[in-house]
Amino acid sequence: MNRAHNAEDALICVQLAKLYFDNITIDLIYGTPSLTNNKWEQNVETAISLHVPHLSCYALTVEPKTPLQKLIQQHKSENIDPGKQAEQFLLLMKWLNKAGYEHYEISNFAKPGFRSRHNSSYWQGKKYYGFGPSAHSFDGKARWWNVSNNTIYIESIEKGIIPLEKEELTATQQLNEYIMISLRTVEGLDLRKAGQFNEQPATSDSQREDNRENETTIVVKLLKESKKYIDSGLMIFKNNRLALTNEGKLMADGIAADLFLD
Repeated sequence: MNRAHNAEDALICVQLAKLYFDNITIDLIYGTPSLTNNKWEQNVETAISLHVPHLSCYALTVEPKTPLQKLIQQHKSENIDPGKQAEQFLLLMKWLNKAGYEHYEISNFAKPGFRSRHNSSYWQGKKYYGFGPSAHSFDGKARWWNVSNNTIYIESIEKGIIPLEKEELTATQQLNEYIMISLRTVEGLDLRKAGQFNEQPATSDSQREDNRENETTIVVKLLKESKKYIDSGLMIFKNNRLALTNEGKLMADGIAADLFLD
């Protein structure tokens, strides 16, 4: 993988961190060209044995202009196999569930009480503020981000200018983002919340009636589009919520996109 450290270095770092912190997280990557299921199991068992309370686990993506991409193009390394990645993800869910980890978001597993509070704010659509170069902020209806160039950022601040770009989200865009992030979580998509995304706040009886009709329309559409996934075992509908099954999590992005409203 062309990393600057090796496996032994990683283990030493985790053990050192545990001397000073009781709440740490590590990342695991699966679906790499040379990773067998047996080796993947060894990696997961090592993480479990270290008693790390939080794990973030990602399928490898080959980024442009990386050494790995070059090796694959030169046929010096195998390309990633989506089928193997799917298999290793299913195995991961089984192993970590047995070890007592809660699969609370597509890529994240935690021991009880150790969910990431920071990242959970993103998945729950909460407001957040970011400071410094490249930092993003969100107020529920708009998103803005600072310029990434350090020099430009500092020069702008010295001139009293906040160097940012801003994106105002329509109610439909807010709804589609909610669909995408909520389906990644164990709680799933709350149809009552989904139905409350309206273009304008109600200021009259007629507008309130329009909002109720819009809420009904949204819920009906979501239930209609999700039926095929429920029938095929990729999704469950319970307590007015739509949630993905383990097999459905393999296609989370595609299913979410299919449920988006125009």
